[in-house]
Amino acid sequence: SIPQAAIAGMGKGYIDPSRWDDGAPVAFADYAFSGSREQDASHHTADSQYLNVRGGANVGGWRLRNYTTWTHGDNDNRWETINTYVQHDIDALRSQFTAGESNTRGDVFDSVQYRGINVASDEEMLPYSQRGYAPVIRGIASSNAEVSVRQNGYLIYQQSVAPGAFEIKDLYSTTNSGDFDITVKEADGTEHHFTQPYSNIAVMQRPGGIKYEFTAGRYRADSGSDQNEPDFVQGSLIYGLNNVMTLFGGVTGAKDYRAINTGTGLSLGSLGAISADVTYADTTLDNDTEHSGQSYRLLYSGKIDATDTNFTLAGYRYSTQGYYSFADANQHYDAQDDDPLFHYNKRNRIQASINQTIAGVNIYLNGYQQDYWDSSYTDSSLSLGVNAMIGSVSTHLTYTYSKSGGGTSDQMIALGFSIPLSTWLPKAWSSYNMSSSKHGSTQHNLGLSGTLLDDDRLSYSFQQSHANQGQGDTSNISGSYRSQYANLSAGYYWSDNTQRLNYGINGAVVAHTHGVTLAQPLGSQFAIVTADGASGVRFQNQRGIQTDWLGNAVIPSLSAYQENAIRIDTNSLPEDVDTDETAVTVIPSRNAAVTATFNAHIGYRLLITLTRPNGATVPFGAMATVDALAVNGVVDETGTLYLAGIRNDTLLHVKWGNAPSQQCRVQLNVSAEQAEATQTGIRYLHALCQ
Repeated sequence: SIPQAAIAGMGKGYIDPSRWDDGAPVAFADYAFSGSREQDASHHTADSQYLNVRGGANVGGWRLRNYTTWTHGDNDNRWETINTYVQHDIDALRSQFTAGESNTRGDVFDSVQYRGINVASDEEMLPYSQRGYAPVIRGIASSNAEVSVRQNGYLIYQQSVAPGAFEIKDLYSTTNSGDFDITVKEADGTEHHFTQPYSNIAVMQRPGGIKYEFTAGRYRADSGSDQNEPDFVQGSLIYGLNNVMTLFGGVTGAKDYRAINTGTGLSLGSLGAISADVTYADTTLDNDTEHSGQSYRLLYSGKIDATDTNFTLAGYRYSTQGYYSFADANQHYDAQDDDPLFHYNKRNRIQASINQTIAGVNIYLNGYQQDYWDSSYTDSSLSLGVNAMIGSVSTHLTYTYSKSGGGTSDQMIALGFSIPLSTWLPKAWSSYNMSSSKHGSTQHNLGLSGTLLDDDRLSYSFQQSHANQGQGDTSNISGSYRSQYANLSAGYYWSDNTQRLNYGINGAVVAHTHGVTLAQPLGSQFAIVTADGASGVRFQNQRGIQTDWLGNAVIPSLSAYQENAIRIDTNSLPEDVDTDETAVTVIPSRNAAVTATFNAHIGYRLLITLTRPNGATVPFGAMATVDALAVNGVVDETGTLYLAGIRNDTLLHVKWGNAPSQQCRVQLNVSAEQAEATQTGIRYLHALCQ
């Protein structure tokens, strides 16, 4: 008998690294294109387009990635490269090596953009049982609006939304650096701005667990800024000392900047976890003035079981007047004595996200506020929402408040509900939304939306709105379709003064050893499926995806270092396709393009009754084979044989013994005159075996 503690264990769900698949050589371009044409009452038209392309190539374990955007408008036409880098797994260290343009993780210091090299631990290489973030952005649209998300000056997300509360849950995780700046552009051209804080939760590691990062390179300034770009090195380490304490710290060094951080995280048991740390920084600004100071940070995350309250994130930071973060220290001095970049550095910052469920009613609160030294300016935002299900009716009530600097505050409130119409119209919902803003109008919106087709790949929406203060009525119709080649969307909006056409296409082009495949958006890891040239093969839980005319398809958004099952939808197989296997399991490494092969048989599916020249049926148990195909079958007690993947003019060999009289052959000629197809796609055939 051996004590369990003495047995080496890899943890529940452990997958041996030898099973991780680096994938096949591949080159791809993952793109998202959107555009609009707007015409006002004076018949003046304005066009705008936006494109982002995430290109890449994989060779062995190396991944090359590039992220580029293109913006086009009446007075704007520009390309911007957000980053380019190469990446490779370091399996033995459970970490990633990155070289090029990217961002530090921000576990200890604030995340910064760099151009250089980085080695950082990757917790996704561990099983789920041993693991230790893009936030959900919530807001309100008063009309059919366009939501844009910027980070570090780059436009990283853009989407058209219907009136009412919205949630953005599909932000591409390009960086951990910087808060999100969200712009909601209404149909009448008015804009609302608010900030979504982005920071990590309380720092904790398992006992003996280590999380580390090292970066050496050059600081990258925000897009459109004139910040200095010095060379720097940065390192951080987080170590789980025991069940209740985690120690962490780090250093940052550059020509005119030095910082050291130390802190600890404490487990509070059922109350969650709390961490506290201090950063000391010595800074020489661009105007040659020297400053030193400290920044104190307190983070809390957890849950109060008694009240079922989730504190997703609660944080407070206090900085002395002489403290500058590395990003603030790199601001360019323009020789103005009252330059706020040098005199109004950050002082207090507090943020919180609380989620509470009471009797099935979900209540959430997100808040953020920051002030500055020697200034009365404050940045603040607050969102409060209530979501509830009353029977089958979904309801929500949302309030938002935002203020930036010394500007005026903006407040909005929205109320809405959604009712399923499955009794009268399958997979359809009706909705009502009301929104009102402090400096705007009150708007009412009535809508109908739903999905169509067997796998819900087609969706539609109709919206009718009414607003006071002379804004009148507006109408909107939109739809989207998930095809095997890309995701398509289009919409048309009109009012008394404006008409706007929106359109978009999201997809990918993948070049691989079996050809070139058009696909839906790829995600980080994806699979290239080949089905021996069989087209029209569909897959479970994959809307709109099926093999193309070459028998290839791409399955997007797989989980790295985990088992991913790819299953054929056998209920929708084409009549002339059959397969011996219906599921393949793949385990991709980070950003890999793995292959999955299905042995499909292309041809007729037949039930053949075999008779001999003397009128007797072929005996039970006889083996039937086709030399040219990997096809075989066994004759049943009625002399009937089932075969799949049979083409015209196929020679079938039947054998139930070694004697010549115990063997026969039949030439199958499957034509409309000789075979009758059933609703299941199986054809019945009588054949003479000689």
